[in-house]
Amino acid sequence: MKRLLAALIAPALAFSAHAQAAGKPPIVLVHGAFEDAQVWGHVAAKLNSDGYQVVTIDLPGRPGAPAAPDKVSLDLYRDTVVKALTKLHHPAVVVGHSFGGIVIADAAEKAPARIKTLVFVAAYLPHDGDSLVSMAQQDADAKIGPHLQIDKEKGIASIEYSARADLFANGAPDALRKAIPDLILNEPLVPLTTPVHLTAGRFGKVDKVYIHTAFDQVISPSFQAKMVASTPVRAQYTLQTGHTPFLTDPDGLANDIEAAAK
Repeated sequence: MKRLLAALIAPALAFSAHAQAAGKPPIVLVHGAFEDAQVWGHVAAKLNSDGYQVVTIDLPGRPGAPAAPDKVSLDLYRDTVVKALTKLHHPAVVVGHSFGGIVIADAAEKAPARIKTLVFVAAYLPHDGDSLVSMAQQDADAKIGPHLQIDKEKGIASIEYSARADLFANGAPDALRKAIPDLILNEPLVPLTTPVHLTAGRFGKVDKVYIHTAFDQVISPSFQAKMVASTPVRAQYTLQTGHTPFLTDPDGLANDIEAAAK
């Protein structure tokens, strides 16, 4: 009898899980500068367990997607995201952290029909002609500027090692603060200085949600508010974290992404 019940129930459960996943949009997670796709580990696991199809993207120039700095461009970042979107059967919720906000905005400009919602997590929310460098220069309350190191000869940007814990893991447990300096990567320089081209008819029409980080040292809360004031979004959420909520409050971030996806 138990075997018969199991044989009857298992297909029903499988159908239910498939139906649940089919009713939810896929979620694409795009990391920011000085990071790679590994930062999404806990968030991706939570989203998967809640029935979402999740795609995490390694932008070129990381260990998971090797490329020399002089071969990396903002267009390449954008096209990496768009290529992932073309493999999905439904429009996706595309989440960008920090500099990833510029990348997902560029992807939305190129392929707006493939995107259900853009979710900006402690991210730059750009206008036409903005770049990471130009936007960072407008953020008077950010603390990262003095610790940003540029090596034009090698074509990379890096963050001063001794400042990494305070910038990226303020308020985090000591163990994470000790670990995070070695997790921060060098970043190809060219994409950070490249202006993004956006139009009202494409990027402007894509649904947008913003997730603020209340204690951010990299993109200040005041500048986050300023960006949202100049580019209205459908919904806003706030996490009581610094710049890396996927490390310090992954469940809270996953819950906000799921709320944005509905």
